[in-house]
Amino acid sequence: MGIATVAVYSEADQNTLHVAVADEAINIGPPSPQESYLSIDRILDAARRSGADAIHPGYGFLSENPDFAEECKQVGLTFIGPSAAAMRLMGSKAQAKELMARIGVPILPGYHGEAQETALLAEAAAATGFPVLVKASAGGGGRGMRIVSTPGELDLAIESARREAVAAFGDGRLMIEKYLTHPRHVEVQLFADAFGAVVTFPERDCSLQRRRQKVIEETPAALPTDLSRSMRAAATKAARHSSYVGAGTVEFLVQDDAFYFLEMNTRLQVEHPVTEMISGLDLVEWQFRVAAGEALPMAQDEIETRGSAIEARICAENPAEGFIPATGVIAHLRFPQQDAHTRVDSGVREGDRVSSYYDSLLAKLIVWSPDRASAIMRLQKALDSCELVGVATNLDFLRALVRDRRFALGDYDTSLIGAFQDWTQSAEPQDETFLFSAAAAAWLDEVARSAERDAGASGDPWSPWGLADAWRLYDSASQEVAFLWDGKSLSGRVRPLGANAFLLETSSQAFQVQTSRDGDRWTIFVDGVKRDVAIIRQGKHYVVVLAGRNYSLERLDLFAPRATDQAREETLLAPLPARVTRILVKAGDRVSKGEQLLMLEAMKMEITLTAPRHGEVENIFCKEGETVREGADLVRLAEAS
Repeated sequence: MGIATVAVYSEADQNTLHVAVADEAINIGPPSPQESYLSIDRILDAARRSGADAIHPGYGFLSENPDFAEECKQVGLTFIGPSAAAMRLMGSKAQAKELMARIGVPILPGYHGEAQETALLAEAAAATGFPVLVKASAGGGGRGMRIVSTPGELDLAIESARREAVAAFGDGRLMIEKYLTHPRHVEVQLFADAFGAVVTFPERDCSLQRRRQKVIEETPAALPTDLSRSMRAAATKAARHSSYVGAGTVEFLVQDDAFYFLEMNTRLQVEHPVTEMISGLDLVEWQFRVAAGEALPMAQDEIETRGSAIEARICAENPAEGFIPATGVIAHLRFPQQDAHTRVDSGVREGDRVSSYYDSLLAKLIVWSPDRASAIMRLQKALDSCELVGVATNLDFLRALVRDRRFALGDYDTSLIGAFQDWTQSAEPQDETFLFSAAAAAWLDEVARSAERDAGASGDPWSPWGLADAWRLYDSASQEVAFLWDGKSLSGRVRPLGANAFLLETSSQAFQVQTSRDGDRWTIFVDGVKRDVAIIRQGKHYVVVLAGRNYSLERLDLFAPRATDQAREETLLAPLPARVTRILVKAGDRVSKGEQLLMLEAMKMEITLTAPRHGEVENIFCKEGETVREGADLVRLAEAS
C-alpha cells in the first residue's frame, strides 16, 4: 500500500523480527510492559518523534484500551480501530453483556457490575451457582480467567485473576459468569465502516484451547444454518447498536444448539488469517482503508468464501508441564514452504531469544484446502515440516491433536484438550537405532573436523600425519561411544570406513552408516535406509530432528562417574525467569501431592507451582515480589516427619 512503518520496541526486543522488518524502530523503555508497551505516553512520544500519522495497535497490550484510542485522537493521530466510545462499550465485557441483553441477544447469567469488592464478587458467584468463571473485564486472549468449582477456591482465584489482568491489560476489573462445562467457542468476524455498512464472515470455531487460550482455529464452523444465521445477525446487531467502525470479532459459546454472547474483541484477532484464506481478502488492508475514511471495499453479497482453513498456534511452552511457558535461544528454525495452500506468520527467527516478559506465541501455521478433510491432511504435513530447537514448544502436542479422531470428525468442544492425555505416545520414534546412528555421525564429524584442524597446524601438507583418515598400523581406528536418550543408554563402537561412512557395532549387531551434510541438514543411510534430518549440537547433547520432532541424545563420558543429586530432586525449581507473586506455604507445613505452593508471573500470565509429592516444607528460598532466574531454588521438600 506504500505506507512506511515505524515499530516500537522495549529493551528486551531490540533484536526481534518486527524491529528488523519495519522501516524505522524506536525504543520505548525497559522490558516491563508497564514501562513500555502499556505506556501510552511513551508510544505517543514515539509517534510524534517519527512523524507518524496513524497507529495500528496490534493484538494485545493497548489494542483494546479506549483511553489510548482517545488520546491518539486528541493529538491528531488516526487510531486504526473503533472509536473510544465504541471500545468502552464493547471492549468492556460487562457493558457489552448489558447491551446484548437489552437488544435480545442471549447471555450467560452472572455479575458484570462496576463494584469490585471481593465480598460482593463472592455473593455474585454464590447467586450464579458454581462452577463459575472469574474473568477480566478488559482485554482478551484468555488472560485473567479462572474456573472456580467451590466457594473455598474463590478468594485466591479473584486475587490471581486480578494480578494477571493488571499485568496483561493494565486493568484489574473482574466479572463473574456461569461456567459451561462442554461448550463450543465460536466467533464471528465483522467489519463496519463510517457509512453504516456492516458485513460478517463465516464463523470460526476456536474451541480447542488450553488455559482458556486458543490453540487451533478453523473456518467455517460446522453449525446448523439457522444457528449460523442467528449468530451473524447478533454480531451485526452488536456493531450497529455500538456505532462500531472497523474490524471486530464477536465471540459466542454454543451448547445444546443454543448460543450465548461471550464478548467482543474490538480489534483484529490473532486467527484472522483463516478468514483471509477462505475469502482471498486482506483484512489488515481493510482496516487501513476504513480508518482512512473509505467505505468497505465490498458489500455482503459480494463477499465469496470457499474451502476450509485451519490455523495452529506454535507457542514456547511445555505441554507436559501444564503448558508452562518456556524461554531460551532458538538454535534452529525451519518452517514449511509458503504457497497458495500454506501460510506462516512468524514473530521469530533463528538465533532469537524468547524472553519471559511477553506472550509465548512464536508463530501461526495456516493451511487452506477445498474441503476440511484435505485441510487437516495439509496441516498434519505442514506441522511435520516445522523444526524448532532451543526452546520447548507445543509442536508435538499439535501434531498429535490434529491426528486425533475427535478432531477429524469435528466432534469436539472446549473440554477436549483437558481430556487429551495420551498425546506423548505419537512422539515415540520408530527406530532408535537410526537416532543413535545420526548422533554418532554428528559426533564423528566433529571429531574428524577437529583432527583436520590439529593436523593442519603441523604446517606440512604432505605429512601422512596430516591426514584425518583414522589409519593405524595393522588395524583401523575405533572408539566406544555412548548416548543417553529417554532414560536409556545407547552404546556401541564406531569404526570409520572413510570420510563419510562408518560401521556402528552394538552388543547385538552392526550397522553400516553413510552420511552427507549441508550445514545442519543431513542425509543419512543406515543399512541402505535413507532419511533426511537436521542435527544440532547443544553442549553435550545432539538434537536429531526427524519429521519435525526433536530427539535429544546426551553424549556420555564413559570414564566419568554418574553422579546423583538427591538434594536437588527434593527442591522445586523455577521453570523460567519469573516474579514470585504469592507464597502459599511456610516452613514446617505438611503438603500433599498437587497442593499449591506458590505463584509466579511470567509471559503475561500467572503460573501456579504445586507439590510434586507428599512431604513437609523444609525451606523456602524466595520472597514475594522477588524476581527469580530460571532454575533457581524455590521450595525444599523433605519427607514428612
